[in-house]
Amino acid sequence: MADIKVSIASPIIEDEEINAVIEVMKSGMIAQGPKVIEFEEKFAEYVGAKYGIATNSGTSALHVALLAAGIGEGDEVITTPFTFAATGNSVLYTGAKPVFVDIDPETFTIDPSKIEEAITDKTKAIMPVQLYGQAADMEPIMKIAKEHDLIVIEDAAQAHGATYKGDKVGVLGDMACFSFYPTKNMTTSEGGMITTNNKEFAENAKVFRAHGSAVKYHHDVLGYNFRMTDIGAAIGIEQLKKIDSFNDKRIANAAYLNEGLADVEGVETPIVKDDYKHVYHQYTIKIANGKRDQFLDYLLENGIGTGVYYPIPLYKQVLYTKMGYDQSLPVTEEIVDEVLSLPVHPNLSKEDLDLIIKVIKEASEKF
Repeated sequence: MADIKVSIASPIIEDEEINAVIEVMKSGMIAQGPKVIEFEEKFAEYVGAKYGIATNSGTSALHVALLAAGIGEGDEVITTPFTFAATGNSVLYTGAKPVFVDIDPETFTIDPSKIEEAITDKTKAIMPVQLYGQAADMEPIMKIAKEHDLIVIEDAAQAHGATYKGDKVGVLGDMACFSFYPTKNMTTSEGGMITTNNKEFAENAKVFRAHGSAVKYHHDVLGYNFRMTDIGAAIGIEQLKKIDSFNDKRIANAAYLNEGLADVEGVETPIVKDDYKHVYHQYTIKIANGKRDQFLDYLLENGIGTGVYYPIPLYKQVLYTKMGYDQSLPVTEEIVDEVLSLPVHPNLSKEDLDLIIKVIKEASEKF
């Protein structure tokens, strides 16, 4: 494999973030403290929510949100199998069971028309994933949830700043969970955030995040140490000031790629539905005719970082097959063999984008 000339991801850490960390280090308060509170308030305000609860990862945010909603042993949570493992695993952590339904072939997000048939008397929640930076179709999901008295928890790990019909991801369900892993649209190095307008859920989440304790040394429930540090929060506060400019660059890069790849045979560029703002955590194309892996290899041979997110549906992972999962969802199984993500991050130059387009065109002609 050639040396990578164009990386698939490139976190942007500048003087503002570095100086903010130094300030925290000098303060002596490097664990959870005032910076975490400030970050929670500012991030909640950014998405339009009343409450923000910071955690040490996006995965722990999902885990805590489920616990805060009362999800536990014997319950079922409907979600998508076309996602990172944390989505399904967070449900397992609570003792509940993830129930997988198929996806929309255009947006790759959960198909609302498949949800109702998966509801049982054990179903307590729906967890749509706002995949690659685009929201799921939340209006019918929320309608179904209301009719069946279900809680909706957005897995918004990849969708900071995305919108759906005028509202930001983060306030579309009862709770939402974000990740600040270094490859995400904004980072705290590692970290997560729950947003909600529900005071009870917010208070519950803070208890589960901190050893099950609302009052120091009083432990009413089994909790965890899922707290964010002031070091991470200081980075997050500075990144939050830049998230819209980061997203604008991603959107511009995606538009440039769309134009350059519009007529390339065997390549389908991302579909963005009306009234949605896609923030392109990933720019994901579809490659037809079973040629995806050949395209992937050719890109890597030519120094372009690329990835397949995600090659195996969760229900086919060994963890799940050992638990007895045995299903086949046709759209998911078609999509996992077609998707290919290309660099779209804000650090790309026009030359980088032109190289990506050139190599994709060569691959199309070759294969």
